[in-house]
Parts: sequence; C-alpha cells; structure tokens
Amino acid sequence: MAMPMPMQSILYLFSGTTFMILLLTLHPNLADSITLESDIEILRSIIQSVDPNSISATSFLSTWNFANDPCENPGTHFLGVLCTIPEDNNSSHRVTEIDLEGDGLEGFLTPVIGNLTELTLLNLRTNKFRGPIPKSVINLKKLTRLILSDNFFSGTIPNGIDALKRLEIINLSDNRLSGSIPVNISNLRSLTYLSLSYNQFSGEIPDFTGLWKLTALDLSKNQLYGNLPDFPRSLRYLSLGHNLLSGHIFTINRLVNLRELDLSDNRLSGMIYQGVLTLPEVIHINVSSNRFTEIEVVDMSNRPSRLQTIEAQSNRLRGHLPMNLVTYDSLRDINLGHNLLSGEIPAEYGQRVGTTWRSLFLDYNMLGGSLPSRFRISSKGSKKIIRGSLAHNCLNCPTNNPVCRGGQRSPSECVNSR
Repeated sequence: MAMPMPMQSILYLFSGTTFMILLLTLHPNLADSITLESDIEILRSIIQSVDPNSISATSFLSTWNFANDPCENPGTHFLGVLCTIPEDNNSSHRVTEIDLEGDGLEGFLTPVIGNLTELTLLNLRTNKFRGPIPKSVINLKKLTRLILSDNFFSGTIPNGIDALKRLEIINLSDNRLSGSIPVNISNLRSLTYLSLSYNQFSGEIPDFTGLWKLTALDLSKNQLYGNLPDFPRSLRYLSLGHNLLSGHIFTINRLVNLRELDLSDNRLSGMIYQGVLTLPEVIHINVSSNRFTEIEVVDMSNRPSRLQTIEAQSNRLRGHLPMNLVTYDSLRDINLGHNLLSGEIPAEYGQRVGTTWRSLFLDYNMLGGSLPSRFRISSKGSKKIIRGSLAHNCLNCPTNNPVCRGGQRSPSECVNSR
C-alpha cells in the first residue's frame, strides 16, 4: 500500500524549478518567450487593472495579445510597448517604454508597475486612471519621463520621488493631487520639465534653484501661497497663475533666459519692475488680476527687446500711461484695462496703433481728454485700430468709433480724474 506523500515533499514540488514548470504550464507561451517572464506578468496586471469596457477597438491596449511575445516581432501587437535589445542571446528582453496616451482607459495603475525596472518612459496621458500614484514608482530608477497628466489620480506625490535621478520630464498636471510639493524634487538634477498644474497642491513653492537644467515650470491652477522663491536661471517658461501667491516679484528679474511668464490671478503687489519688462529673452508677460499699483517702464530706444505681449489688466495701477512703451520695438499687444490709470492718452500711442501695435486695451480706467488722431475714424469710416477698447473711461470718445463701444463713465465718476 502506497504511503501518503510527506508534507515536506509536497511543499518542495511548489518551489524552485518545479514552480517554474508549473508557471509555464499555466502560460505555455512563456516557455519560448524572449521577454522576461516577470515583465510579461506585469503587462498582464496592467490590463487587468483596467475596466475592459473602456478598452476600445482603436486603443493600444486592445492589441496586447498574450498569445504573442511582447518583445519578439510584435508587429501590430503590443502597440505602446518598447523593449530592450540585449547584446547577447542569453539575456531576456525587458520592457523599456509604456505609452498609452489618449486611449480613454478607466481603472487603476497597478502597484507592480514598480517592478519594470528597465522602464524609461511611462506615459498614461489623457485617460481616466484614478486612485493614488503607486508608491512603487520610486523603484523605476531608469525612468526619464513620467507623464500621467489629464487623469483622475488623487493623493500625494509619492515619498522618495527624488530616487528617480534620471527623470527629465514630470507631467502630473490636470489630476486631483493634493498636499505640498515635495522639497526633495529639487534633488532631481536632470529635470528639464516639471508640470503640476490643475491640481490641488497647497503650501509654499519649494526652492527649485538646484534644478539647474529646468527650462519649464508650470504650477498654475493650484492653491499655493506665500512669496515667490528664487527660481533656476535656466527657466524659459514659468507659469504660476491662479494661485494665492503674494508679495513682490523682484526674484523674476534674475531669469535672464525667460521667454514666457504667467503670474496672473494671484495676490502679488507692489511694482511691476522694469527688470521684468527688460528681460532679454522675454516675449510674453501676464501679470493680470493681481494687486500691483505701479508699472516701471524704462526707455528701450537704444536697447534690444523681444517683448511682444504685456497683460497687466485688472490690477490697481495708478498714474499716467507709461510713455516708454512706444520704445519697445517688438511690442504688439497691450492690455492695461481695469486699472486706475488717469490723464490723457499720449499722441505717441496713436502713432503705434494700427501699425506696429495689433491690440490696445485701456478700458475701465480713468483716462480723460480727446483721442489721438490715429484712434479716430476718417470720413469714410476706415478703422485706425485693429483690436482694442477705450470704453468706461472719461474720454471724449465718439460712439461711432468701435474702440469706444460700451460708453464712458458718468460725469460724477470723472470729476476726480481731471
């Protein structure tokens, strides 16, 4: 009579080599796979974490057919997946990129994603992933691009994000992330692009000056507060609009490579410094909807300027219109509307309107007097201004002139403007 198999022997059957035989029996396609078996299982976990009803026939994920090897001549299979090519035939292929942008997928990002240790790109932009960003992403030490924007991720940025020393691009914008921005992000010295916009981050902006290669920083549409810190001089694009930031903007003067600046809809105050307006590379400045009271514009007749657009509407600017704006040769679009500016419109403004200046908005101020000749309409009704408004001032502004549409202030409002 046969004796029952000892428990120790039964356990042995499910260990070591025997376990691999069992795994290959359950998934026979793995037996001839050139892709590392654990990478294949992680790809399976990714698709299992997605609502199958959200996988359309045109999505990349619909091509993940596990009857095929992900890395071996995939053809039209496993779109959105790239693999390594080993230097020798004895090494397994590894998954290096996952790109499922715009697939409209709904679900969660599986925590086992952190075991794809050769991954350099994770792009899930424009889907409907929800839940937290798995903490395991900090194990992706070779990751250079982390793009999870336009989803429904919630929670905080995983602790230990600074372990990903090779990261060059982080885009977590347009999610539901909250908490403070980790200070240790400043340890990611290879970072060139950082976007955390359209989230619910709060607290102060960390010191990012250690990110000496950073060229683009977008923290707009959050709940950040406090004064502006110093920023890396390498920045070309800086967007901090729609937050609760306060204080002056003197630190912006040092950003000599800056091309676009958006500080709109905050609580910034004091002066719009000439050092900001004269930055050598700046093209577009938006400081609208703040609490600025002065704008410092210096004569640029003998200095080059690339500034094309200045938006400073909806502040508390006082005094006369800055005459020196006409010395900015590249200037095309100006908006100083919704302020407390007074006095007459300089005749030099009229010389720019309809020639080099494409638009001029001076509405909702306390400007008085008559219009410069270039603002007027000829007997044939030809327009001398392309786009703009002088409405709601104290001007002698003919109602048949398009820039005067909307009327002027009442005489009682204009008493103190003269």
